[in-house]
Amino acid sequence: MSTTKLDLDRLQSTVATSLHAHWRMFLAEGIILLLLGLLAIVLPPLATIAVEVIVGWLLLASGVVGAIATFKARQAPGFVWSLLSALLGIVAGIVLLRWPLSGAFSLTVILTVFLTIEGVMSILFALEHKRELSGRWGMMLVSGVIDLVLAGIIFAGLPGTAAWAIGLLIGINLVFGGTALISMALHARKIAPA
Repeated sequence: MSTTKLDLDRLQSTVATSLHAHWRMFLAEGIILLLLGLLAIVLPPLATIAVEVIVGWLLLASGVVGAIATFKARQAPGFVWSLLSALLGIVAGIVLLRWPLSGAFSLTVILTVFLTIEGVMSILFALEHKRELSGRWGMMLVSGVIDLVLAGIIFAGLPGTAAWAIGLLIGINLVFGGTALISMALHARKIAPA
């Protein structure tokens, strides 16, 4: 038996033991994510504003930290650009926190652009796989088409969709993530420790 095979077996055993030891924590996290996701789906405007406020605080904090770091290293090259970048983060954070509905609209437009680009790239990726006859292209093609349909629905409904789109999509993501964690935790509970 090769050393690589032994190392891989040891790694798998360590991961399985760790998962088994902490399955309750993963289960609790999964349940919390699932409940938060369901809440976001039921109240998407509230979830949209919550995401927007979190992004605002992140931008504000990163701008402040960037400004402090820039002033501490003012002899370093690029001082002006670094300072402008930090100020941009501060201003963007303040704008998002001060006018959350405008921020939600901006984030929704960015989400729409992302979904459009992601959809096109997924379709091109799927077609490349089809050309190579890899047999793994169908779901990727469907994923790309769904991305484009979602982008179209969101774009067609602007500015109204800005109130709910991000919250709904975050909610769906949390539901699937929570469900996956719950499933993994319940499986890990059954693993015999090595």
